[in-house]
Amino acid sequence: MTRPRAEAHVDHDALAHNVGLLAGLARASGAATMAVVKADGYGHGAVDVARTALASGATWLGVCTLDEAAELRAAGVGAPVLSWLHLPDEDFAPAVADEVDLGVSSRAELDGVAAGARRAGRPARIHLKIDTGLSRNGCPPAAWGDLLAAVEDARAAGDVEVAAVWSHLAHADAPAHPTIDVQSKRLDDAWRAAAETLGGPRPWRHLANSAATLTRPDLHLDLVRPGIAVYGLDPLDAPDRHGLRPAMTFRTRLALVKRVAAGEGVSYGHEWTAPDDRVLALVPTGYADGVPRRLGGTMTVQLADRRRPVVGRVCMDQVVVDLGPADGDVPAVSPGDEVVLFGPGDDGEPTASEWAGWLDTIHYEVVTGVGCRPRVTRTRS
Repeated sequence: MTRPRAEAHVDHDALAHNVGLLAGLARASGAATMAVVKADGYGHGAVDVARTALASGATWLGVCTLDEAAELRAAGVGAPVLSWLHLPDEDFAPAVADEVDLGVSSRAELDGVAAGARRAGRPARIHLKIDTGLSRNGCPPAAWGDLLAAVEDARAAGDVEVAAVWSHLAHADAPAHPTIDVQSKRLDDAWRAAAETLGGPRPWRHLANSAATLTRPDLHLDLVRPGIAVYGLDPLDAPDRHGLRPAMTFRTRLALVKRVAAGEGVSYGHEWTAPDDRVLALVPTGYADGVPRRLGGTMTVQLADRRRPVVGRVCMDQVVVDLGPADGDVPAVSPGDEVVLFGPGDDGEPTASEWAGWLDTIHYEVVTGVGCRPRVTRTRS
């Protein structure tokens, strides 16, 4: 069977290892584990990742949108799912009917969820989000009392059940940052106010993302929500990666090998010129496939067991690799040979973290930017 032109290969043994490690840390603190599979599992495939995560110690799943939650339910994934970022006028009835838990941050959102619950004929399970200092989604502390009062009215009317109070950390990748304890205290205050105001069972609390799951057991509370660490990428970039194993390998195959004469320019703008007679390899993957244009002249690839430099500009569909002087020790490569753009790094190949360094970004953006591309075929082992 012919291998794909551009391939994001996902190692599910690595995913299982990572989830087992994270869930073990949470379990030692008495917490459950939510594997975050938003953005199509950070480009790794939400449904497949969800199944592996649930078989490896996670008991919850987290997504951003109602559509992402619906995809899991349509695939037969029945585990608890939290969807947390919505517009107030979305139709929440299908999610309520599918028993998807819903994040609520405002009166308007609560009204939309309650209306959806009435249409679905059952109460919605909600997680009330308090803004503890990230200043993105979440109810401002000054509005928390009013939101709780409205939630209690909706609960008494049978429209909602409150499952949890939660928030999100701003500086978890710096475990000793003083804002972490400030945010933890604000969450605790909001949770205590909710427990005093609301009828029904006492809600859970959850705050810890990947970094806090790895480094702050005091913040595990009732539930941890690792995202990037599930995929083997360390949010703190520790030398030992906290024992995590990167799951994605981005690879392609050679399209052409050719010789060019000294002085010939390569790719648009001739930003690189052959200093002598050279052998070049054409790699049929470019910025349409998730190779950022800014990597031209910076990135390397793994080919024939060695790092090789990309020369000239990254194009929409291709990059050019310098194999060395034509009269030198040129590797014996042929069209169809594998080229690794990034992988776990075990064999010396570039990694997603290395790409992030070249791009002055984070590895989250790298893997999501590759795995969600329509021309990239996702495979698994």
